[in-house]
Amino acid sequence: MHRPALPILLVFSAALGACEPPEGGASATAVAGAVPVEAVVADSTFVALVEGLSEPGGYFDTDNLISNEDSYLHVLGGLQELEVRGGAYIGVGPDQNFSYMARIRPSVAFVIDVRRDNLLQHLLFKALFTLAPTRIEYLSLLFGRPPPEDPEVWRDRPVEDLLRYLSETPATDEEAALREVGEAVLAFGVPMSERDVEMVEFIHRSFVSSGVDLKFTSHGRRPNPYYPSYRELILAEDLTGRRGNYLAREEDYRFLRELQLSHRVIPVVGDLGGDHALAAIGREIERRGEVVSAFYTSNVEYYLAQNGVLGRFARTAAALPRNERSVFIRSLFRRWHPQSQPGFLSTQLLQRLERFAEELEAGNLRTYSDVVSLGTLELH
Repeated sequence: MHRPALPILLVFSAALGACEPPEGGASATAVAGAVPVEAVVADSTFVALVEGLSEPGGYFDTDNLISNEDSYLHVLGGLQELEVRGGAYIGVGPDQNFSYMARIRPSVAFVIDVRRDNLLQHLLFKALFTLAPTRIEYLSLLFGRPPPEDPEVWRDRPVEDLLRYLSETPATDEEAALREVGEAVLAFGVPMSERDVEMVEFIHRSFVSSGVDLKFTSHGRRPNPYYPSYRELILAEDLTGRRGNYLAREEDYRFLRELQLSHRVIPVVGDLGGDHALAAIGREIERRGEVVSAFYTSNVEYYLAQNGVLGRFARTAAALPRNERSVFIRSLFRRWHPQSQPGFLSTQLLQRLERFAEELEAGNLRTYSDVVSLGTLELH
């Protein structure tokens, strides 16, 4: 369990207390080449949603700093074919969600995860988007590298060039980047404990120390050598051979940055099998007059089935506002499926929410195998 949140006044005091410039007289912002931290705008509605939709955090035995789904982009063609667009997006986990958002272009997004650390990581991502006008500045801040002298000329560079720059540039801006991003996270106004502040720094340091070779890590389980690195996830392709990561194109990054600047990516602490967070997200989506465009569950339903709460999740999910285009995006591990692709550790699945609700009403969704086998769509 995390420690009780510090009073919000203390959080703002920490955010507004200016850090001494790094040795040599340059400010952290000047070193990082990003938007000044002073430009970060707190939003009371955003804070109220984060707090009001969330519930107490739980434990999961992975760090989940990046995805381990090497097939995560295989659904992009299906999303386009089904015309999944706009609406409200719901997802779990770290930044693979941004690649789905970039394709769907939702009006609002909710990222729900049982681990409070995932909420903290999304506040870190929010700070990066806020401070960094371009992809190269975003990645430079994330990995503690000094940005190139003229970031603007990098806007149209292929993502391979950005990764090459990161690999060839030492992490000389580590402390400045950590300080700047940490201050921006605090300035959003979400109440944070001392442990939360330390965890934000730990997450950021993990990216800085490992660089683009960072991999997904499990606790208490043998690491899988086939897990993709951050570099491989960025260079991943859909089933047509097209790059689809949110950092592959500047126009996708600009869309996501605007979504973040307008406080429309809302991280939530919640158990998908619980009785509050997911249902509350559904009510908020309905209040906005929206429907769910896509609900990315990864393989969380596997664990919900193990814990005996798959049925409760299914009932809550079936009650979410939807239309005929609303879909689930799922990941399947270590099982053969008609959608499995040779050479991939994971398999991505698409299913219409309408079909899911029909199968539930018919009494057909009793096991995890039922969930991943009934009504899945063929991908191209």
